[in-house]
Amino acid sequence: MSQTVEQPSVEQIWDWLDAVPDPEIPVISLVDLGIIRDVAWEGDRLVITVTPTYSGCPATSIINLDIETALRGHGIERLELKRQLSPAWTTDWLSDKGRARLEDYGIAPPQPAGGPDRCPRCHGPNVERLSQFGSTPCKAQWRCTDCLEPFDYFKCI
Repeated sequence: MSQTVEQPSVEQIWDWLDAVPDPEIPVISLVDLGIIRDVAWEGDRLVITVTPTYSGCPATSIINLDIETALRGHGIERLELKRQLSPAWTTDWLSDKGRARLEDYGIAPPQPAGGPDRCPRCHGPNVERLSQFGSTPCKAQWRCTDCLEPFDYFKCI
């Protein structure tokens, strides 16, 4: 007698992907980052659509490997990762949970005004940009003039 294995639901897959951390900022998941664009079953094959934060992102291959490793760890055998470049990723796709986690970690989340409105450490409003370039291409270096601590600001894209 053969045993039929039931496919996990799309909602379950999203939950599993929400546990996969971003390799550059491990306090947020790939789902919170907004780069997982779609999850769909096509017959017995799971198709995950991913939009990188930018086309030259050096973490893209690690992200794909982490997605594949996580899903294979949950028993997914037939898997396709599709890269979708259009529409281009934007920081508007960051979830509210992801923004809060960035700030809790000490990284100011993107702001529409083009710079942080407060320090992620002491929450003081007096901040200044030190450099347009931070620890990764998507971040800039800022400092709080209240607590004098430097911090990364996740740039709007």
